[in-house]
Amino acid sequence: MKVNVPPIKSQGIKTKLIPWIKHMVPEDFRGAWIEPFMGTGAVAFNIAPANSVLCDTNPHLVNFYSSVASGEITSLDVRDFLVEEGDHLLRKGETHYYEIRERFNRSHSPLDFLFLNRAGFNGMIRFNRKGEFNIPFCKKAQRFAPAYVTKIVNQVATLEKLLRSKNFVFRCQDFTLTINEATEADIVYCDPPYIDRHVDYYNGWDESHEIRLFSALLKCRGRFILSTWHHNDFRENEYVRKLWSRFHVLTREHFYHVGGKEENRNPMVEALIANFLPSIEEPAKQTWEQLLLEAS
Repeated sequence: MKVNVPPIKSQGIKTKLIPWIKHMVPEDFRGAWIEPFMGTGAVAFNIAPANSVLCDTNPHLVNFYSSVASGEITSLDVRDFLVEEGDHLLRKGETHYYEIRERFNRSHSPLDFLFLNRAGFNGMIRFNRKGEFNIPFCKKAQRFAPAYVTKIVNQVATLEKLLRSKNFVFRCQDFTLTINEATEADIVYCDPPYIDRHVDYYNGWDESHEIRLFSALLKCRGRFILSTWHHNDFRENEYVRKLWSRFHVLTREHFYHVGGKEENRNPMVEALIANFLPSIEEPAKQTWEQLLLEAS
């Protein structure tokens, strides 16, 4: 399948795993696709069912995509903005990047957020404890060359068409609220920060979050799919064994890295964890009913 890349970048983006995730979705699926951790939106924008509810605790991600959905930001706006700010960046260098970063941390403009995301180091999204974007400059003053601007504009234009043809709802809220809203007809797809891998998320992620997520999904009325890491050459994700092994665990090797250093770029075995499998729906349902009894 052709995978459309969203305009917002992030490390750990699931573009290469989307065909695998899409294979999990039953052909007769008619419910809402719900994401408590929408991130860049890459998975939902490619699965693209009739109805999607995309949520995140990072208000800047929600604000950007809500602005595109409402028409407040268009692909033409993006082109004009990036051409103008790219010219300033070329003349002033990294000084201009840090001026935009300071401006964004005051006003939270979604266009400034896009600029920082595409001009910051290694496409990272990270905020300090004050909620301020703190990624350094990528050291490329020529970042917004015409071809690169066109690439981003085309990504926004593709997204505009999708948001006009399908029903997408964007919300900024805690993941437990999002999961609790799911009905039996829905599929909840969770792509939280990977426990013990990195915590460059808006509110951080640790064992207490992983356990809260497990508890919420255990009680979820709908079907769910969870993305996480299974193991690499050096260690395994102990939470797969401790928590998630009671569900269906599917694995696949994936080239994954966090950070800019070559030594951090190693193969990772990814896991999709679900309370259903399309090919054995009834056994999965029976197992799920047993789990609910255990939890009550």
